[in-house]
Amino acid sequence: MRAPLDFAAVEAMDAADPLRAMRDRFILPEGVIYLDGNSLGAAAPAVFNELQNAATQEWAQDLIRAWNTAGWFDMPLALGDQLGRLVGAAPGQTVVCDTTSINIYKVLHAALGMRPDRSVIVAEGDSFPTDLYMAEGVASTRPGTVLRLEGVDAPTIEELIDERVAVILVNHVNYKSGQLRDMAALTCKAHQVGALIVWDLCHTAGALPVELDSANTDFAIGCTYKYLNGGPGAPAFIYAATRHHDKVQQPLSGWWGHARPFAFEQGYAAGSGIRRFLCGTQPVLSMRALKGALDIWDDVDMAAVRNKSIALTDLFIQLVETRCSAYGLELESPRDGKQRGSQVSFLHPNGYQVMRALIERGVIGDFRAPSTIRFGFTPLYVGYADVWQAVEVLEDILRTGAWKDARFAVKTAVT
Repeated sequence: MRAPLDFAAVEAMDAADPLRAMRDRFILPEGVIYLDGNSLGAAAPAVFNELQNAATQEWAQDLIRAWNTAGWFDMPLALGDQLGRLVGAAPGQTVVCDTTSINIYKVLHAALGMRPDRSVIVAEGDSFPTDLYMAEGVASTRPGTVLRLEGVDAPTIEELIDERVAVILVNHVNYKSGQLRDMAALTCKAHQVGALIVWDLCHTAGALPVELDSANTDFAIGCTYKYLNGGPGAPAFIYAATRHHDKVQQPLSGWWGHARPFAFEQGYAAGSGIRRFLCGTQPVLSMRALKGALDIWDDVDMAAVRNKSIALTDLFIQLVETRCSAYGLELESPRDGKQRGSQVSFLHPNGYQVMRALIERGVIGDFRAPSTIRFGFTPLYVGYADVWQAVEVLEDILRTGAWKDARFAVKTAVT
């Protein structure tokens, strides 16, 4: 795409956008251009409606009966199937539960247990830190287990995969650069040597088409508060291919994953199918909020989402490089839209201050140390005019040096 020459051109692009009406399903504050849906998605009235009903009707009126009358007990499975449609998973293979970190711990332990004669976990050296922290934690509980890292032990993850590898933990999209990996190809590479693979979908679920079943992957985990708009702290999810259900044993054997939780038996017996990945009592109100967010996707074409994502990010890169090339920005994301997720990252030596100045001007992205400024483009509510206006603000901040104001150097708890 060539960058439009004027604002009227981007307005025409918005007018022709097949997803334009989706913006009305979200609450977007006046005067804000929100380019951080890759960190926390925007709120939607449908979410608040679900929360209000769950709190004021089901909880307040039905009380404990709501576990049966309102379907609370089976909600992790029902939401799992609803979410599964967005990641290419047939019913019965996805469950909504717990947090991403906890779910990584569960699936890595489970995968190692399925390959008892192997002792190597492979991951990315530049993975999101929680993936590495949990991999380190799992390895520490299993004597002899070794963690190999791409970029540390070998230049590429493919070079680390051999017959000693039990499981590979890999991000579908890198959280900093936005680099998109070929799921089918890497899964095939893992299976050729008998290894299992776990895909982290935190930056792809809701951002682009994902085909877990078609790629023949083993496991996946992900969060729901980014592109899926489930709200802060929304529950995460686990995918496990049906072929593994009878063999897999996860380590957090809480009562919710028991075969007969209300039999109150002594001794643990894992539940059938994907239910065995549950642990403790699940957060009903958060799950009901997520249901409201997932309902928004019922009539959304993921191919249209992907097409718009590439168009938005292409436009942003072209406009930034046209207007801001003299101000020390370096593209960190892949230039080819097919090789990146729905975000664009630039490096800047004073990236933190630049992002704080942008946020004060109503353009909300985020910063990742040491020097990455990230911009997320959620196709359901970000338009082409937003891109144009965001770049105008960025150019002004860089040209005038507004970011040099001392207040922008004061670190916040969350960046």
